[in-house]
This record gives sequence, C-alpha cells and structure tokens, in this order.
Amino acid sequence: MDRFWEQRPLEALTPAQWEALCDGCAHCCRHKFEDIDSGRLFFTQVVCRHLDLESCRCTCYSERHRRVPDCIRLTPENVRDITWLPEHCAYRLLREGRPLPDWHPLLCGDPNRLHELGFSVRGQVISEDFVDLDDLEAQVLAAAGATLGDETSDP
Repeated sequence: MDRFWEQRPLEALTPAQWEALCDGCAHCCRHKFEDIDSGRLFFTQVVCRHLDLESCRCTCYSERHRRVPDCIRLTPENVRDITWLPEHCAYRLLREGRPLPDWHPLLCGDPNRLHELGFSVRGQVISEDFVDLDDLEAQVLAAAGATLGDETSDP
C-alpha cells in the first residue's frame, strides 16, 4: 500500500491524494454557529441538503461551491487554520503530526468501518430540507436548552 500521506507534506499531495484522505465522516457538512464574542462553536444536528445521509457523501460534489457558495473548500493551506475539524479528521491529524486511525479507509480498506464505529454523522443528523434555516439557531438552542455563551458541543 502506498502510504503517500506519510511520505509528503499536505501541500505536496496531488488532488487525488488530498481527496483520498477524507474519511467520509461528513462532520464538515454540519451547520455550525460561532459565538462572535467567545469564539466558541456550536454544532447542529442539521446538515447540507446535498449530503446523502446514508453514504455521508455530497450528491453534487463537483459543483458544490456553485450550488452552496459558503461550502468550505478544505485545502492544505486553510486546513491549518480551521479549528472545528473533528479530532479524527485525517487533515487535522496529519496537520498535527499524528497518524491516521486504524479504521481510516486508506488503512483498513473498508469505507463503512467509520460509520460502524460511530465516527460519521450517519444516523445522527437531519437534512436542512426539513428545517427552517431562518430559525435554525433558535431551534438548536431551544432543543439544547443553551445559549451561545454555553459550552460548545463538539462532534
């Protein structure tokens, strides 16, 4: 197996290698809020309407930025500054000099293993198609019994 991620820095990966690092957890597709005063993040259980809730993959990946202009494009440059990536995210792990987990599809060969182990959003989220996005913040806070000053709920 070509363990390319151990041989090159993130900036030197080919586009295909970069994409292969994604484990498919889809936590980046979750709607999130940031408290401007404290910088704390609040993750919702609501995901982009283009996420296939079973596969945890985008249904319009190649044109996602056209369809959803504020969709975050993870790059070797910006991944160093994005603090909300989950602890198990390959981009975050490699950025921090840590190894990929044994269940990562590149190591175990099974793209469903992370779902079986509960590392993805599968079975834990709903599509934004079923939520009033204009009222999303209030719904999330009411359901959690929280205010934006409370502790963050990290994935």
